[in-house]
Amino acid sequence: MAQLQRLAIAPSQLQDEKVVLTTQQQHYLNRVLRLRSGDRLIVMDGLGKWWLAQLTGAEAQILEPLNVQTELPGSITLMVALPKGNGFDEVVRCCTELGVACIAPVVSDRTLLNPSLQKLERWRRIAQEAAEQSERLIVPTILEPVSFAAAISTATATHRYLCVARGSHSHLQQALNSVSLTSKMLIATGPEGGWTAAEVECAIAAGFQPVSLGRRILRAVTAPVVALSLTAAVLESGST
Repeated sequence: MAQLQRLAIAPSQLQDEKVVLTTQQQHYLNRVLRLRSGDRLIVMDGLGKWWLAQLTGAEAQILEPLNVQTELPGSITLMVALPKGNGFDEVVRCCTELGVACIAPVVSDRTLLNPSLQKLERWRRIAQEAAEQSERLIVPTILEPVSFAAAISTATATHRYLCVARGSHSHLQQALNSVSLTSKMLIATGPEGGWTAAEVECAIAAGFQPVSLGRRILRAVTAPVVALSLTAAVLESGST
């Protein structure tokens, strides 16, 4: 199965045990990957289901469902203050590979990037490609960017953490020791220059626990990857 190409599809493409391929998917499979009618591939609906399929022209015939377990036991949402430039592209790619369920980009007081609809579409495409590459069962949800204040006011996760660069806060890994394997978690990481004091106060008032990612100051594109790596390690080791 590892040698077969994986293709993420929209659930609506699955019709009567066949996958109706889009023009773009046909071009990718036939022209880029050089697959031909009769070749097999794996299709995934991005919602947790995989199938073994066989190319038949502009369609793929479903052969059998596949039982794959690659997801983390707990659901992790990353709330990430948008970094400058194209740094968020790498955040989406790496965190998808690591198992994030949802990424919520936010505009903080120190955010320099002005997000656009085109960037959102790009981030979602990157998440899909990274999910295919890393054999994910789901394609993470990439939410539309909103203000940090709006994001924390609507947060509903059972466990909410705010990563703060300076201060005597407990380490994120310590905080996770009391978390159930199946908990829903939200972890927020800041922009270049970190959260403002007012943002930290607002987050605490909204039920967020300030935590540390270590003694070093991490870049805005490094912090979310570190936070998710720590959380995934705790969940997958079953040490909680």
